[in-house]
Amino acid sequence: MLMEELIRKSHNVSLLMYHFVFVSKYGRLVITEEVDSLLKETCLEISKRYDLRFLELGTEGDHLHLLIQSVPAYSITKIVKTVKSITAREIFTKVPSVKKKLW
Repeated sequence: MLMEELIRKSHNVSLLMYHFVFVSKYGRLVITEEVDSLLKETCLEISKRYDLRFLELGTEGDHLHLLIQSVPAYSITKIVKTVKSITAREIFTKVPSVKKKLW
């Protein structure tokens, strides 16, 4: 383990990593190249606003794998809610065909 992987704050040092798999509604194949690049851009913006580091991001047609490093101040629920709400809003706004396929 490298020391750069640790998140250092004023009162703690942490190494919390979470692996999430998000599956699209009904297992529909909605993750295209356009959606994949938009997801990566959006996750980069999320990491700038929150204390989250996206270590890995992988997509296939119907699901998304994320390896996220976080601080103890964020619960797993808050991380999931933040990532899913922001990415869904961006995808539905910029690629409206995804919303049509899911609804």
